[in-house]
Formats: sequence, C-alpha cells, structure tokens
Amino acid sequence: MPLNDTVVLRELAKRYRELAELPVNREREQRIRRVNGLEPGRPPVWIGEIPWNEMDIDGQLVCQCQEPLARQIECYLRQKLFAWKYFQADMVLEPVYPVQKACHNTGVGLAVAERTIITDQANHIISHAYLDQLDTDAKLDALTSPVITADPEADRRNLAQTQELLGDALPAELRGHSVYHAPWDEINRYRGVEPILIDLVERPDFVHRIIARFTEFYTTQAEQMEALGLLEARPGDLHCTPPYVDGFTDSHGIAKLDGVWFRGMAQLFGAISPDMHEEFDLNYMRPLMARCGLSYYGCCESLDRLIPRLKTVPNMRKIGVSPWADVDSCAEQIGGAYVFAAKPNPALVVSPFDTQTVRKEIIKIVEACKRHGCPYELVLKDISTVSYRPQNLIAWNDTVQRVLDEYYA
Repeated sequence: MPLNDTVVLRELAKRYRELAELPVNREREQRIRRVNGLEPGRPPVWIGEIPWNEMDIDGQLVCQCQEPLARQIECYLRQKLFAWKYFQADMVLEPVYPVQKACHNTGVGLAVAERTIITDQANHIISHAYLDQLDTDAKLDALTSPVITADPEADRRNLAQTQELLGDALPAELRGHSVYHAPWDEINRYRGVEPILIDLVERPDFVHRIIARFTEFYTTQAEQMEALGLLEARPGDLHCTPPYVDGFTDSHGIAKLDGVWFRGMAQLFGAISPDMHEEFDLNYMRPLMARCGLSYYGCCESLDRLIPRLKTVPNMRKIGVSPWADVDSCAEQIGGAYVFAAKPNPALVVSPFDTQTVRKEIIKIVEACKRHGCPYELVLKDISTVSYRPQNLIAWNDTVQRVLDEYYA
C-alpha cells in the first residue's frame, strides 16, 4: 500500500468524522424518523444520483490514491465532503464507513443486447435501444432461476483492509442490502419498451407469463438474501430516499424480511391504465410486499391514478410523486396516511437555472401537502446533467431551503 494513500485517506476520514459527529446529523435523522412515522412537519430535502463527472470545483473531487480500494474509499469521502460543503440539504453523515456485504448472483442466464448513443463519454447516463430477446415462450423457459451466494470470507477481508486503511480516523462497518423490486426495469432491458407495451394489448397471456417468472426470480432472491443474512434493517439510503424509521431492528447485523423496507416500482407503466398497472405489476408484487416491514412504491412513473390501488397494500408507507404527477390530486389522496415522496423536476438544474421556476414548483408541493396534512419529503434525483455548472445544484438547494424557511419557523 503506497504510504501516500494512507495519509490521504486518513486526513479525509478525519474531516468526515468530525462532520458526522455534529449534532445536526442526529437532529436530521430524528426529523426523518418523524416524517416516516407519518408526523407532518418540515420535510427533509435530499439530493441523489448526482452527475459527479460535472461537479468538480478547484480539484476537490480529484482522487490521489493509487490502490483500487483506497481510491474507492477516497471517492466516497470526497463526494460526501463536497456535498456537505456546497449542497448538503438535509443529508445525514453517519460516523462510519459502510462496507457492503459481498454476495454473488448467477443471474437469469441472459445478457443485455443493445445499441447505445453516447453524447458525453464521462457520463454513465446514455441512450439505450434494447434488442428483444424474450419474444417467445421457448426463450422465456430457457431462463434460469438466480442463485445468491454469500461470501463471509470476502466480508472479513474487505472489512479488515478497509479498517487498516482508515486506521483510527473512521470505523468501518458491514452493511447489508435492501429489497429492491423493479422487475419491469429489468424485463425491458431484455425486450425493449415497445414490444412490452404492444404485448400488453395483443399478447396479455404472454406478458403474464413473463412477469410471473420474474416475480418468482425476485422472490427467491429476497428469500435467499434473508436466509444468508444479507439484508439491511438500517440502510443509510433507500434508492435516494431518507430511510430512517422506528421499529426496524436486527440481531447482530442480521435482518429479516419483516424488518426491512420493500422498494418497488414499475416506471414503464406510467403510460398504461390503472387496471393494467394493477393486473401486470401490483398483483404480482403484493405477496413479497406483505412479507416486508414497510413498502415504498413509485419512481419516475406518475401514480396519481394508481393511489387508490396502492392504499390496499397494508404495509404501504411511502408513495412516490414524480414530476409528471398531479401534485394536488396526489396530496388529497395521500393525506396523512402515507409519506408523500415528492420528486422535483431534475430538468430544472440544467442550465440556465431559473430561480422563480424552482420556487413555483416547490411552493406548489409545500402548499398542497400542508393543505391536506401530508407528511412529505423532497428528493431531487435522476440528475443526468447540470451542464457542467455545479452552481445550478447549489442554487437549487439554496432556493428550496429559502422556500421552506418561509413556511416553517
């Protein structure tokens, strides 16, 4: 290990830990717990899925370490410190470095076949055209059920190596995985979007067979992860949403399905009717949903017409409200029974930045939620680009915080 790697990492870790131990982190965590416990109040503001390749200011994100693990840790720490300095919003720094539990997944026996268009070589967000590889029963039958394997030896090795690098500057801690259920995000990578939407009308029985098979895959994955002790009851993040909630516990770092969040979505189905959405998605995920502690449903799809169906899920706690949803309708339907998970429009941080447009969007969300007594959060995510102008993201956070200051003392 190059000596410089250790010096760089420990200096960054020391700065990170000093910030993580500030009382404001615990105060924010408790406020998030209250919101996730359905208590209305000032909403937490989170920013995720940041185009880090566009964000550097004065070389603060430039990594210096040479060894791969050291460089990985350095990148994590630099990004956290950078976000805290410029657009911390209500981010919570935990006074540990998370080491994710190692596991292997055999997959379903099919690789993605696609054509892509890349406009920025430094950005992982690119355009995909997926080739249809699941258009027949024979191809569907050829898929294999995934097998999950834990790797406790790798966990011991990774934890030990990480702690050796960080020394006394920052403790490392093993963290498990969330139950992330998005089969339609995976299916469309094997089929493409158009074939699925056409088949919903022309071959609905075939679509039922596809989603039944992938539901089986996702369910057995979750069951295997539970049996192997790979789940996480206390994640620091849940697909860009504040996850802190009372009631979830684990035993010596081992969580069960009934003590974790279920995270579900069907972004592809923003273009279909509520009846079809329920028939081809909700009805299939309900059994696994019911086995988990709490459920959070929705991502980029508009759910204002689906909320009555989501209310039939007993453990539903959080409902996503995308930029394309009817905010007033969603707030009226959600009321105080669920968390209104607002996702402001990420297109508004693409240059040029317009303060008044952002204010108008946030004010509409705030007033709708206050009018209907909704506990809510504001999560800016899916930020494909800021046009290499990090000040746009800084200005967005400043604008949102000023709006909230006007409504909450």
